[in-house]
Amino acid sequence: MISNKVAGYIKNSSQIRAMFEEGKRLAAKYGAENVYDFSIGNPNVAPPEAVKNAIIDIINNEDINMVHGYMNNSGYEDVREAIAESINDKFGTNFNKNNIVMTVGAAGGLNVIFKALLNPEDEVIVFAPFFGEYNGYVSNSEGKVVVVSPNTIDFQPNLSEFKEKINHKTRAVIVNSPNNPTGVVYSEDTIIKMSEILREKQKELGTEIYIISDEPYRELVYDGVEVPYITKYYENTIVGYSYSKSLSLPGERIGYLVVPSEVADFQNLIAAVNVANRTLGFVNAPSLFQRVVARCLDAKVDLNIYNRNRELLYNSLVEYGYECIKPQGAFYLFVKSPIEDDIKFCNLAKQHNILIVPGTSFACPGYVRIAYCVAYETIERSLPKFRELINEIK
Repeated sequence: MISNKVAGYIKNSSQIRAMFEEGKRLAAKYGAENVYDFSIGNPNVAPPEAVKNAIIDIINNEDINMVHGYMNNSGYEDVREAIAESINDKFGTNFNKNNIVMTVGAAGGLNVIFKALLNPEDEVIVFAPFFGEYNGYVSNSEGKVVVVSPNTIDFQPNLSEFKEKINHKTRAVIVNSPNNPTGVVYSEDTIIKMSEILREKQKELGTEIYIISDEPYRELVYDGVEVPYITKYYENTIVGYSYSKSLSLPGERIGYLVVPSEVADFQNLIAAVNVANRTLGFVNAPSLFQRVVARCLDAKVDLNIYNRNRELLYNSLVEYGYECIKPQGAFYLFVKSPIEDDIKFCNLAKQHNILIVPGTSFACPGYVRIAYCVAYETIERSLPKFRELINEIK
């Protein structure tokens, strides 16, 4: 018999993955061209050419032990140093290799840092709407997720409620900007106010509270919007980064943590992160792709492809009568459901072969998420179906 904990995970299994599997079923039945799968954030933009060139050159020319072998649990020293220097150049920080820990994607990094930080029943605050997998990551380390209700006006965090929910059990706060599922970028003003609240609460409670900045979409921003680098605003910030979106490499599972020297108990925290990397079974991040990303620090996917999709889908849906704020980053639209029950609306959409994810999965009922990291032609073919859907409801 399986564990009760895992049984609970199965019962509450991700709606996103469920829709993804449903998409495959419908494609087999109706033909892939007649199914409009907007369920999962799986990049459709090709990785930069530099990635392919790096893979070929590394495999052909580097020492085999430097390509496929073990290394320090933190990752290759030269890779970490290159990443630290790249961050410093971009954001005016002062990191070195000792501040970087290579991880198995952002998910692996988050699990590692929660394992390093959390005692049983410690609380981690999240701002709704939020990526539902955070529940599992925190639970893996016996922590408890505390949800701040959504601000559906502009989807900036509800800071007044946030302040009220901080207590002596609060260990960390997850910040995800650009945000999944809204595409909203948290403003500099938001980050400054959040930092002030946390400093005040640390002093009041006599404890340390960490911001965990989950940043897989950092490079995917539009219209000149800038994403604040939170280590510059709040000392106890740890950054989790992934190349899944910035280089279109989600299946390669490669990312890193930034643990600034300024964080409380830095030496012990770095040691704890390395132990967690090992004891969680990751051991180290994938060796080949550590070496690949070190050569591709200035490479970028073609953001114009996502922006073209964004403009077509957003403008069309608004024209049809859907309500949505225009996303500033990532590749999602978070659309108000035309009926109160977002799950029912997603089921109605499925009757038109449109696969979208209910906002309930992100702790924000009454909305749906549409991932536009698909072919432009898929969006074009889907638009008559979106129009039929809302007209049917009206």
